[in-house]
Amino acid sequence: MGYVHDTAMSQFIPPSLFHRPTGTWTTPAGQVAGTIVEHVAAADQTGLVNIPILIPSCSMASAAHGACLKSIEIDYEVLTADCDALTFVVNKVTRGADTAVAVVAAQTFTQTPTAANALKVDQHKAILTITTPFWIDNDEYVLVEVTVNQALTTTVDFLGAVANFTLRL
Repeated sequence: MGYVHDTAMSQFIPPSLFHRPTGTWTTPAGQVAGTIVEHVAAADQTGLVNIPILIPSCSMASAAHGACLKSIEIDYEVLTADCDALTFVVNKVTRGADTAVAVVAAQTFTQTPTAANALKVDQHKAILTITTPFWIDNDEYVLVEVTVNQALTTTVDFLGAVANFTLRL
């Protein structure tokens, strides 16, 4: 039986898995042939996108197995006009035990590009680097929450996300 300790694992998360509770969204073909996107229509509105970070977890009490989340990359395009604001939050959610509610804890991270540049008309790869990388326990999961505050003519396309992690099995 072997042992895996890979510090350069990545998992693509397609836009079709994104959850969009607010805003007017569709899933059309992307600007580039052969791609799909989550597209928010032009409107003076605030939309929300939740991105589930799908990486392995471990039920062992030790933090030495499973996946250690290091960073998340989100590919998106701001089209037509700059956003009024575009913000990211990385939430680690601890599942509630029977009769208990889940607990959400925002994680600290650094962001590239800067918040000011992230809302400009252009193609973007937002890189959210976790300040203190953490191992995912089997009673936890991670959601990235993106708030898109649009100007009247702004449209935004989300092309996907990538989770970068260490895998230890």
